[in-house]
Amino acid sequence: MSTSRGEAGEPGGSGGPFRQPRAVWAVAFACVISFMGIGLVDPILPALADSLDATPSQVSLLFSSYLIVTAVAMLFVGWVSSRIGAKRTLVTGLAIIVVFAALAGATDSINGIVGFRAGWGLGNALFIATSLAVIVASASGGFGGAIILYETALGLGIAVGPLLGGELGAISWRGPFFGVAVLMAVALVATLAFVPDLPRPARRTSPMAPLRALRHRGLLTMGIMALLYNWGFFTMLGYAPYPMELDAHRLGLVFTAWGLLVAAFSVFFAPRLQARFGTAPVLYANLLGLGVVMAVIAAGVTSPATVVVAVIVSGAFIGINNTLTTQAVMLVSPVERPVASSAYGFLRFIGGGLAPYAAGKLADATDLGVPFYLGAATFLLAIPVLACGHRLLREAEAGAGDGEAVTPSLTPVRTGTPAAAHPVIVAVGAHDRAGVIVDSAARLARDTGSPLEIVHVRLTAVVEEQAVDTETEEEARRAVTAHLDRLSALGVAATGQVLGGVGDHAAAGRALARHAAEAGARTVAVGRSPRGPLEQFADGSFTSALTHAATCTVVLVDPDDAPRHLTARSLSELRAEA
Repeated sequence: MSTSRGEAGEPGGSGGPFRQPRAVWAVAFACVISFMGIGLVDPILPALADSLDATPSQVSLLFSSYLIVTAVAMLFVGWVSSRIGAKRTLVTGLAIIVVFAALAGATDSINGIVGFRAGWGLGNALFIATSLAVIVASASGGFGGAIILYETALGLGIAVGPLLGGELGAISWRGPFFGVAVLMAVALVATLAFVPDLPRPARRTSPMAPLRALRHRGLLTMGIMALLYNWGFFTMLGYAPYPMELDAHRLGLVFTAWGLLVAAFSVFFAPRLQARFGTAPVLYANLLGLGVVMAVIAAGVTSPATVVVAVIVSGAFIGINNTLTTQAVMLVSPVERPVASSAYGFLRFIGGGLAPYAAGKLADATDLGVPFYLGAATFLLAIPVLACGHRLLREAEAGAGDGEAVTPSLTPVRTGTPAAAHPVIVAVGAHDRAGVIVDSAARLARDTGSPLEIVHVRLTAVVEEQAVDTETEEEARRAVTAHLDRLSALGVAATGQVLGGVGDHAAAGRALARHAAEAGARTVAVGRSPRGPLEQFADGSFTSALTHAATCTVVLVDPDDAPRHLTARSLSELRAEA
């Protein structure tokens, strides 16, 4: 199969996710610097206030101007990209970031920095809206590897941004701004040199499409939930540095620890929790946990140690929430993924942009604890908002929605199913060993006197607020057709299907298990993933979910070994062998 993260048939080749062309590395480097953008300034907030004789509420506008402009620009970046192409959009965004980051470092007033951060936000919107798509389009034989590389860049940016900001901020508050300008200039040159021109989309996007998409109840509900969540998140990010009473260097270390937890829980823990408990239950518990942590910060705002510990702990909750909130939005969205991403990004960044401004006014009028209490309240208020969309989300995950949700679905590629019953179903994709896996499954079907059905799994990759199709529907159909034609030439009868879904590998695995039960399948076969056994057999993976949900036999096929029966116990053994 092919998924966004490299399951049994990830179209990633056997070379691994880091064997990519220079174009992918150029954009990935730019992604690291871009994702540093928010955490980079946290360590210098108190220094900015002292050096420029500004109040915390004035300094907080660095976040507000940046995020509000990003939010509004998210509505139009799809329209821009569909007209000038992804590479030109990406390059324009990088150039804008270079210019405005340098200007922010050169100015001598807080108002100047706030204004130049707004321009930075415009460049950031153009960049983040196209970077994932460019990486996927430029990847060499490996969508799954490209996604892993993007997630790695995301994690590095979140974790390293505060550390770099603290080190440069210890020299001067101007250091982080000039540092970003220099690094982004390097990324801009590399992008111009190595990223090829990419074809424009066949259909142009309307600038009003994201706003029209918000008429759908599911997308609007999840978007409002994300707005409330980001209100609390950016209240903490914008104001927590002040009660910590630390210098720029130590603030950088605190937020680096926070960023490491964000990255770890986003990539490793969120998918496993989602697979075990479901998206909505995990989000309920997570939002409650964030509300408690924020209340602890508010109550202990006079204790720097309390604030430091609470902020670091919040990284675990934020990592989970960032991943699953986007998953929830994409699961219930009835519109194209890029349009849903833009609509969701608009609401998400609006909440993040308004929060620091409101927090500053509250802190000036009352005391520093009140904005954190309000942040705790927004986390808790997001729970009943999420509950309003709980049915849509539950039905989307179960594949039993009323037509609004985008659920895993099967599309036949070629009709003419063999008359024999109890087929062998094999999950395949476009990676180097796909043909070998199909041939192994074909031999298994021949030995058991069963027809063969090939299923190609095509998922939308979801990372942070971005979602991108790892391949077009036509590319997925061609991948299946190529296998069918090859087998037909060898005298082997087979049929093909494409299984489409949104980012959730476990949901796709369960969908294939349901299809196997409905088809009365004798066996479902999967091959070894180029991503390796730890990824393939982990809880929450496609293979793991398929194995647990299937009512028929699931086997791991390998041309060099006999088929291996997959069970809960054998999955554990395979992980241990790795």
